[in-house]
Amino acid sequence: MRGLRAPALLLAALLGAHAGAAPADDLLAALRRAQTLEARGEVTITVLFPPRAVPTRTARRLPRVAFVPALLRRNFTVTAADGGTVAGRATTRFDLTPNRPGAARWSLWVDRAWTLPLAYEERTAAGDLARRAEIVKVNAKPVAVTPPEPALPAGLRAAVVRALPGVGFPPGFEPSGVTARSGGVSVALTDGVNVLALVVAPRNVKAAPGIASRRVGGSFVWLVGNLPQDLLTAALAGIHDIDPAGLDPFVTPAQEATP
Repeated sequence: MRGLRAPALLLAALLGAHAGAAPADDLLAALRRAQTLEARGEVTITVLFPPRAVPTRTARRLPRVAFVPALLRRNFTVTAADGGTVAGRATTRFDLTPNRPGAARWSLWVDRAWTLPLAYEERTAAGDLARRAEIVKVNAKPVAVTPPEPALPAGLRAAVVRALPGVGFPPGFEPSGVTARSGGVSVALTDGVNVLALVVAPRNVKAAPGIASRRVGGSFVWLVGNLPQDLLTAALAGIHDIDPAGLDPFVTPAQEATP
């Protein structure tokens, strides 16, 4: 992908008919459209956090990111600029800057004609690349896809607080789903863009950047994600009991993770 700088009047023209709308509105319109349509082709995906032996792979579609519009509006400032071309198609680049310190920031490149994402990247609060996905060769037409499940199930936050009394959610994050895992559960926390994994497990996890853990009774609780270590540790510090039975109504079967 390549970025271009343009004078203000030219940039307004390049951003298309919706240039007068707030950038957040334009981005959310593209994300709503991406729930039922997506561009496909040759995709390059690089994941540097969490670290892996082979950070780059190829695919036929962009990995889905579970954006939550209400939280995105609350937790991020959205700006728009000319995004140059991605896979030979003109784009607008939307930059998402977190309103709270420590959270990762994002950029998305949205096709101007299709109003669909063609690339995105996540960077740490320090500006280091965490992951990037980009369509390098796009198919002629978008394809229809099945809409995802609604975000933020009613009653989930209260259920997590009862299951893990004393838990402190990092600023801006809310529980968005629960997945079964061997011997325990994983609760997804989202700020509208970034996702953390709050895990209850029978065993501890190996210490590494982006992972906090502690023992509570006979179990362990971990918090994993792209946040500063002190925020991850603080979220777990007050937990004094673990009773995950109340999360059962929210549990979905484990699925293969998409980076």
